Amino acid sequence: MNAVEILKDIYWVGCVDYDHYDFHGYSKSPEGTTYNAYFIKDEKNTLIDTVAPGKAGTLLCRLGHVIKPEQVDYLVINHMELDHEGSLCEVISACKPEKIFCSTMALKSMAGYYGDKMKDWPVQAVKSGDKISIGKHTLVFQETRMLHWPDSMVTYCPEAKILFSQDAFGQNIAGTERFVDEHEHGDFIRRAKEYYFNIVLPYSPQVLKTLPVVRSLDIDMIAPDHGLISRNESVKEIIDLYETMAEQKPRKRAVIIYDTMWHSTEQMAYAVCSGFEDNGVPATVMSCKANHHSAIMTALSDASCLVVGSPTHNNTVLPYVMSALTYIKGLRPKILVGGAFGSYGWSGESPKVLQQFLADMKIELPCEPVRVNWRPGHEGLKKAYELGASLAKALKAKCGE
Repeated sequence: MNAVEILKDIYWVGCVDYDHYDFHGYSKSPEGTTYNAYFIKDEKNTLIDTVAPGKAGTLLCRLGHVIKPEQVDYLVINHMELDHEGSLCEVISACKPEKIFCSTMALKSMAGYYGDKMKDWPVQAVKSGDKISIGKHTLVFQETRMLHWPDSMVTYCPEAKILFSQDAFGQNIAGTERFVDEHEHGDFIRRAKEYYFNIVLPYSPQVLKTLPVVRSLDIDMIAPDHGLISRNESVKEIIDLYETMAEQKPRKRAVIIYDTMWHSTEQMAYAVCSGFEDNGVPATVMSCKANHHSAIMTALSDASCLVVGSPTHNNTVLPYVMSALTYIKGLRPKILVGGAFGSYGWSGESPKVLQQFLADMKIELPCEPVRVNWRPGHEGLKKAYELGASLAKALKAKCGE
């Protein structure tokens, strides 16, 4: 396992985890992920970030192809989450750095995770604008609180024109490619959207405040802690994409999510979709049983309308639907228009429960929820179709059409 020289005297020494599909315990990473760490060879040899628990051996092996681990002088910690610093004890034991740099908030995270183990660690807290010289290179620290933890910061090297961006600008991609321009472009964009809308989205106001700082820097390369490294033209592309995702301007697409017991609500979902289709609005139908909630959230990256369907079960909504809605609500997407539908046998509360949940999310609801008793016939499917058609017109108006 060799290190990869990404710039002169700057190396990728991270780890590819092809089997890590459950990212952070709540989001799927269908292609696995990478834990990126970087090493700068200079008068003060500097390691930037580490890797997940159990992966220290890989990092130290790659590092060992460049220098002996004990020759590391400085360790920079941009973010204390365990997928980056879960191997901190092993790395510090092997490298014995003379200084460890992190944000003030990261000191609290470090103490919470490692307690007395860190009492002899040479930790030095830094704040935005602080800089250190490591020889030919200078490292400038910039706190990026709530992107996506309070302890987050990025590290910029002006001489190499590289930004070590921790979780910002990352993606969950596992492979042998290290750079964006080596990877299939469409997949990169999909994975960047997947990562942003499942991890970073609630902090979009902070993203919009931080992007001008990033744009003010002379950057030829962005090196995140997950996924592929952006260089040359892909630097502007990922920054522009982040701005677009953070702004969440109206997007003319609908996502219809549902669960079903005996296919009645499923039939209604397809009728709703036809209503969108026939009125010029692209729509996606997703079963909450067949699609993980993070996949649904990724679909919403291109949509500003959410329609939700469930039969009534125990006087309320089926659990897969409520689970997806709870997840979506926490990520706070800008959904402009919504609606609810569902079938029932006896009591029929589900569509009203869904409508109220969407209302609590501050989503505009131009139509009453659609309920169909037992199996939907022509009239029931017509009502579902009209729901889709009406929501399509409302969404087009929001999009300025």
